[in-house]
Amino acid sequence: MTERKPPGISFETWADRQIREAEERGAFANLQGKGKPLPNLDRPYDDLWWVKEKMARENLSFLPPTLVLRKEAEDALAAVEKAPSERMVREILSEVNDKIREAIRRPPPGPPLNLAPFDIDEAVRAWRERRERRDREQEEQAGDD
Repeated sequence: MTERKPPGISFETWADRQIREAEERGAFANLQGKGKPLPNLDRPYDDLWWVKEKMARENLSFLPPTLVLRKEAEDALAAVEKAPSERMVREILSEVNDKIREAIRRPPPGPPLNLAPFDIDEAVRAWRERRERRDREQEEQAGDD
């Protein structure tokens, strides 16, 4: 639609002609998503849908850095629960501890961090106990069968 609407033609007629000519040229033939349903049609309308999609696409966060770190620490504890080895427990907690120590040294903007580095040896001890308890329970269940 590079040309201007000529005088004397209604806008609707002119726009319809532009669309029809583009269709005839095949301008709409290979559009991305052709034949697929529109995403998120079942969700209620949100004025900021495009902002949220862009942030998700670009992996951006609108949370203050301290809250992001708190969430990361929470996720690290959940990952420790599922860790297959002591080495993995130590790696997971060491990584998040480095970030916590950095945030304590140079506080980021936002609410207070209210986090201290994890005691890795204590976390490993608790991980071993849970693992041993789970193994005993599984052995007892296997013996009952």
